[in-house]
Amino acid sequence: MIVGVGIDVVDIARFEASLERTPGLRTRLFTEGERGLPARSLAARFAAKEALAKALGAPGGLRWTDAEVRRAPGGRPELHVAGTVAAAAAGLGVTDWHVSLSHDGGIATAIVIAETRGRA
Repeated sequence: MIVGVGIDVVDIARFEASLERTPGLRTRLFTEGERGLPARSLAARFAAKEALAKALGAPGGLRWTDAEVRRAPGGRPELHVAGTVAAAAAGLGVTDWHVSLSHDGGIATAIVIAETRGRA
């Protein structure tokens, strides 16, 4: 059963300028495994984290680094959650995540679906 759906878009050039202007932003928003990626990939991951928060109903207190977008074998994106995000998801009964990322035409976008196998 779908618990929530979130979508977000990010202007890549504007996001890249923010990263350059605020050096600590990369550390505050991204896990160690994400930080070395190019700006377009970081923008898509930021969009995914925003979409994830929306899928959870935008609860307060979520830490950006408690969600990580990784590449599964074959290149498909996967969400991995811990800490504050895992606790919020568990409270809603979320057992599975579906994520789609895209970047084209200067825009990065992400859609996240939070799902539970049982009844919410």
